[in-house]
Amino acid sequence: MADTLLGKAPLPLRDPVVEPNRMLSQPWLMYLSRLPATLYSIPSRLNAESVAAQGASIAATDISGTGLSAGLYRVSYYARITRAATTSSSLVVALGWTDGGVAQSYAGADMTGNTTATTQTGSVLIHVDAGQPVTYAATYGSVGATAMQYGLSVTLEKVLA
Repeated sequence: MADTLLGKAPLPLRDPVVEPNRMLSQPWLMYLSRLPATLYSIPSRLNAESVAAQGASIAATDISGTGLSAGLYRVSYYARITRAATTSSSLVVALGWTDGGVAQSYAGADMTGNTTATTQTGSVLIHVDAGQPVTYAATYGSVGATAMQYGLSVTLEKVLA
């Protein structure tokens, strides 16, 4: 049988659920006893934010909500130019957090395609100190009579405590 989220223990579908003495069978007992740890280890989305038709920079914005516990998190983002500028444009998505008391940052590549087909996506694993914010920001530039607009979606997930 294929491996499951429970490690090498497949769902014991062919095993009886109860023994003749009406007690839970050993395969089901083992499977169910691993379930809480397995569910705890699955990444969980803590917050997600999106903006559409944005025509300006976004200052550092806390996506973590109330204080986070220390641990490993994943921040993912998707940015797309939704309206090209007349002449040129640029967009940089940046993330910020604190690890071991030291401010950390990540910035995606400068998006200068200036077409509605210009996209960028990123997913970054970060270790965050307890009670410290996780932020995202976007630095915007546009040249020409028609200003560039963009959409941005950012998601924060807890991976491990």
